[in-house]
Amino acid sequence: QLQLVESGGGVVQPGGSLRLSCAASGFTLDYYVIGWFRQVPGKERAGVSCLRGLDGLTYYADSVKGRFTISRDNAKSTVYLEMNNLEPEDTSVYYCVGRGTQNVEAMFLSSDEDLGMSMWGKGTQVTVSS
Repeated sequence: QLQLVESGGGVVQPGGSLRLSCAASGFTLDYYVIGWFRQVPGKERAGVSCLRGLDGLTYYADSVKGRFTISRDNAKSTVYLEMNNLEPEDTSVYYCVGRGTQNVEAMFLSSDEDLGMSMWGKGTQVTVSS
């Protein structure tokens, strides 16, 4: 019954904005770090941002700092990713990932093995194009 469900993806022009949502069920965010990862088919999966549910501590990839903001609403068991000033390079499938840890940086830098032991949503497509 543990589940993560992403929503909010779509098509936007360069410079535009989107807000992604990750709804968690079956667990409380207080005991988890929730991360956003993205992957283009044929390319390596990359961390975007992670957040600690307990206190909202955040971590961002250098490529999105100043443009993306991760936040959470613990009452709604939902984590958001506000994406501003989107660029074509941001085009990807975005996945919500959860793990029962308190180490935000470690979650962001997780190995494939560790990510494989985490909960994953099905992903939501973000396309940035003129």
